[in-house]
Amino acid sequence: MPELPDINAYLVALDSRIKGHVLTAVRLQNPFLLRTVAPKPADAIGRNVRNLERVGKRICIGFDGEMWFVLHLMIAGRLHWKDAPDAAIPGGKRGLAAFDFDAGTLILTEAGTKKRASFHVFAGAEALRTIDPGGLEVLEAGRAAFVGRLRSENHTLKRALTDPQLFSGIGNAYSDEILLRAKLSPVAMSQKLSDEEAGRLHAATVETLRWWCDKLATEAAESFPEKVTAFRDEMAVHGKYGRPCPVCGTAVQRIRHADNETNYCPRCQTGGRLLADRALSRLLKKDWPRTVDELERLNLNKAH
Repeated sequence: MPELPDINAYLVALDSRIKGHVLTAVRLQNPFLLRTVAPKPADAIGRNVRNLERVGKRICIGFDGEMWFVLHLMIAGRLHWKDAPDAAIPGGKRGLAAFDFDAGTLILTEAGTKKRASFHVFAGAEALRTIDPGGLEVLEAGRAAFVGRLRSENHTLKRALTDPQLFSGIGNAYSDEILLRAKLSPVAMSQKLSDEEAGRLHAATVETLRWWCDKLATEAAESFPEKVTAFRDEMAVHGKYGRPCPVCGTAVQRIRHADNETNYCPRCQTGGRLLADRALSRLLKKDWPRTVDELERLNLNKAH
């Protein structure tokens, strides 16, 4: 799912392409994409784009008269820009919608069979705020506000960082990167962190998000972001299971739950302890290694 740095990159790219331009048509390939009844998308035709905002992980396009289009890309939704007006929507089930402007066409696609992306139309800024889950904007808040929000509920750090009601725009990918930078376990409990650890997590969150926002925004200023992905070469641990941690060289480990996977370095983050991966620990039972040293000895024995 595109997270804060990715959504910010889309906004940077859209700013130079549609801000100040007129909407000429809305073409919905999949009628189930639209989740609101009134106002209608056609009511925005002929209006200029005045604002571009992010609410959580949603992209908000504001038109004259306080009319808003809100796109939630979910896991597999992606945006594409074509300089030609009335550009064709990709065929098959992948293409969802096209938003035609006098400067070109913004196309929404979604890979896979589970269509979760959504499109809302709102009238007025107050209506727009009804979709805000209330998460803290970390890059706009100080350490005290961050720590207060972190300790407001007792969750694992992984869950706390990715809870949209606690923190805005952070998901599975960047939370892994944040926790490595902070050198904290993804399963440490938020209310049990020391003041020093909580401060370290705040610093790591700000530094990680700011670095990625700057990097992706710079790229988006040059060309429209067509390869938005949760797995990037520059990432340290996310999506790097089995590869060496760039900090200490230990093989990155994982915890799998449902459709999500948490990646972490056992030496940097858990004091050498392996966190139980439910699928493997049920299979191996007592043979499941408890520490990274045991795992390395096990792999060495297999090699010989």
